[in-house]
Amino acid sequence: MPHDISRKIAKKQAVVSIIGLGYVGLPLAVAFADAGFKVIGLDLNGERVDEVNKGKSYIIDVSDDNIKKHISGKNRRLLASKDFSLLSQADVLCICVPTPLDINKKPDMSCVVSATRQIAQYLKEGQLVVLESTTYPGTTEGLVLPCLQSGKMRAGRDFYLAFSPERIDPGNNKFNFNNVPKIVGGITKNCTRLACAFYSMVYSKVLPVSSPQVAEMEKLLENIFRNVNIALVNEMALLCRKMGINIWEVIEAANSKPYGFMPFYPGPGVGGHCIPVDPFYLSWKAKEYDTYTRFIELAGEINDEMPKQVVNITQESMNIEGKCINGSKFLVLGVAYKKDINDVRESPALKIINLLKEQGGVVFYHDPCVPFVNLNGDTLKSCKLSDGFLTKIDCALLLTDHSRFDYDSLCRNLSLVIDTRNAIKKQTNSKCKIIKL
Repeated sequence: MPHDISRKIAKKQAVVSIIGLGYVGLPLAVAFADAGFKVIGLDLNGERVDEVNKGKSYIIDVSDDNIKKHISGKNRRLLASKDFSLLSQADVLCICVPTPLDINKKPDMSCVVSATRQIAQYLKEGQLVVLESTTYPGTTEGLVLPCLQSGKMRAGRDFYLAFSPERIDPGNNKFNFNNVPKIVGGITKNCTRLACAFYSMVYSKVLPVSSPQVAEMEKLLENIFRNVNIALVNEMALLCRKMGINIWEVIEAANSKPYGFMPFYPGPGVGGHCIPVDPFYLSWKAKEYDTYTRFIELAGEINDEMPKQVVNITQESMNIEGKCINGSKFLVLGVAYKKDINDVRESPALKIINLLKEQGGVVFYHDPCVPFVNLNGDTLKSCKLSDGFLTKIDCALLLTDHSRFDYDSLCRNLSLVIDTRNAIKKQTNSKCKIIKL
């Protein structure tokens, strides 16, 4: 290669800059610091920057100790900052910024555009730039590349550019950097080769693909696969409920087949930064080719409707008890989008709280992982549970099956529970009515 960045990476002398210190960026920054690299984390959120520099983590997968060991002493390896001029000191730059949807469910690329413009301002010869943010096929070559090549610099000759999709699963202790392969697609073969060499310093297996578009589409396929199968089982769950069939028992029985079946489970909806968002990225891009991804869009619609379905089931269950939503007291158990994490992005629980409030319900929530949550400009705090408090609740909705919940205590003191996660396996109190999704 014409530049010495390959040698710097091999000797761990390359300076790494991570743009965006969120659920993807912070773990990545710590991983490269652990590997012996100097890392500069950049973020516009001043609170995040201050927390990192104080050795405090706001990500469940990164402990305070993980950060503290890298932020002090003469061999300091991790610095967080809002000063994007520090990009000029970096050899490798990873873009890990949000790619949400706008109100019309179209890709909002403003964060990627902003990060790319900052890089273009400080771009120098020999730098490697990698986009990790999940996006539609063509983003790296159609959006990032033209911005970086606006001057005399050319990708593959003066600097290197690749796409490598993040594969972070918050709260998953089984799969991490050590055992999840890293996909890399560069603008040129040299770009791919260099990016692979870089990620091999922290990932045990790196898989090159022929182009950034393949890598971008691969990430969408992963998440659309989950979205479609979750939609299928959600639709099955609603049908089974009407037929008086236990969907959970059905899934368990089907899972006994040693081939051709993979279990997915119903729930109150889908949440997180990928599953509810990524299908719409592809359906939006497909229209450019006069193609309509009807199957994918239908899956998204089914999952989007699940919060309303949960509220309908709640209303039916309340009516049987001679009560209505208006004026009743509800306890939402869990607002994180999945078990044992503190991430509420796109959480269906928040939508369900809104729907109950719109119908006049008085809603409390308890989540051991989420002490407070912002909802429509209001800050809601997780309430403390006591026997006296629980007995005054008309209906509880179990939306996140956290391990720290005391399910026996809940069943002893509650009269009606809508269990959307099949978390309550045994009935410990005959007076507590459990309604399964």
